[in-house]
Amino acid sequence: MTYIQIIISVSVGILMFFIGFLVRDLMRRANIRKAKSIADKIIEESKQEAENHKKNAVEEMQKKWAQKKQEFEWETKNRRRELSQLEKRLNEREINIERKNNLLMRKEKDIIQRERGLIQKEKSVKLKDARYTNLLRDENIKLERIAGMTSEQAKRQLMDNLKDQAKYDAAMMIREIKQKASEEGDKKAKEIITLAIQRSAMEHVSESTVSVVALPNDEMKGRIIGREGRNIRAFENLTGVEAIVDDTPGAVTLSGFDPIRREIAKRSLEKLVADGRIHPARIEEVIKKTQKEIEENIKSTGEETVMDMTITGIHPELVRFLGRLKFRTSYGQNVLLHSKEVATIAALMAGELRLDAEDAKRAGLLHDIGKAMDQHYEGTHAKIGAELAEKYGESHIIVNAIGAHHEEMDVETPLAVLIQAADTISGARPGARRETLEAYIKRLERLEEIALSFDGVSKSYAMQAGREIRIVVEPERLDDYRCKELAENIAKKIESELKYPGQIKVTVIRETRSVEFAK
Repeated sequence: MTYIQIIISVSVGILMFFIGFLVRDLMRRANIRKAKSIADKIIEESKQEAENHKKNAVEEMQKKWAQKKQEFEWETKNRRRELSQLEKRLNEREINIERKNNLLMRKEKDIIQRERGLIQKEKSVKLKDARYTNLLRDENIKLERIAGMTSEQAKRQLMDNLKDQAKYDAAMMIREIKQKASEEGDKKAKEIITLAIQRSAMEHVSESTVSVVALPNDEMKGRIIGREGRNIRAFENLTGVEAIVDDTPGAVTLSGFDPIRREIAKRSLEKLVADGRIHPARIEEVIKKTQKEIEENIKSTGEETVMDMTITGIHPELVRFLGRLKFRTSYGQNVLLHSKEVATIAALMAGELRLDAEDAKRAGLLHDIGKAMDQHYEGTHAKIGAELAEKYGESHIIVNAIGAHHEEMDVETPLAVLIQAADTISGARPGARRETLEAYIKRLERLEEIALSFDGVSKSYAMQAGREIRIVVEPERLDDYRCKELAENIAKKIESELKYPGQIKVTVIRETRSVEFAK
């Protein structure tokens, strides 16, 4: 390669370099202009968007301002209306006060005028009194001269006559007052008791010492007895209940005085009969399971009872004892239902008498809690119940009401009397309890004997299932006043010598007959 070619090549290279530099510079400037154009466009759009945001914000502020203004105007309008009404009421009150003031002023004037009139009348009365005193003295002197007695003698005779008349009038008045008070007291008591009974309703079940379990067939009896009687012996030993197999066809009779044990035995036998597997081990398993179920049932029953009666703060042990009452009966009356009924009646009567209804309901529900105990506890159910209530934190008022509801403790509060009445109402109403025929007949005979033991009684008749005793007296031996006294004495003797639910009406009949024959 020659020197000239080299120079040309270098020159061409340099030329190409400058050309490339110029091209790149042009391209760079074009890109810059393009970028500037894009940037100007973005800036313009941003300004436009900012303007739109500003415009929207202004519109939003104007709307809020208009809304606030409307609310302010509305509130101002309401305030003005309230102020107007208040001003109107104040004006009316001012007018009423002014009217009352005018009325008081008129009354004051009337009182002043009446006072002046009374002063004048008082002066006139004093003058008349002096004149009448003089006239009376003159008349007394004339009467003494005519009658031949001094005024002291006449007064003494008049006082004696008035004294006898006053005694008779007083006796008649006492009789009328006593009769009226008795009638009004009976009426009010009947209203309270009737209202309490009408607003309470409880179901009752029959008392029984036996339970009957139906069998699918008589072959099942042999399986219950087992080989050489091992099954039935195991069943009786575990439950403490006697199982009678041969008396009733198609059934097994369970006999026992403990109602909870009898219920456990009944449920266990029903499960064994339904399952079909009857042997000592299975019997023991079923009885234990049933005992657990009964305990849970007792607990849930007590809790449900307390919740139903809306009573709080009762000790859990007392709640459990309440559940046990579900399986107890007395004279054919379920003890738990009876307790709920007594609580309801006592609360209603307490409300009528303005006593504490909650305490009455609590004492009524717990009054027979002693019946939940078994034979290992000594004493009457009222005393046992009072001891349990005191042990588990019940107040002295509740304890006394429980212990005194059969008069085994002294009555200390009106609540105790109320529980006695509610217990009597629940037990005495028709159909609530059942009495044996022998005891019923003895009670009627004793009623008639008590009536016949009084002098002047010729006949006595016990009526209305022993709720009334009618007595016929000899009219020549007893007058009407002594008949009333006789009825009271007979009633007191019945109260002291007989035990009975409810009350017994004593009716004394005195009849006088005059007989003549025309010949």
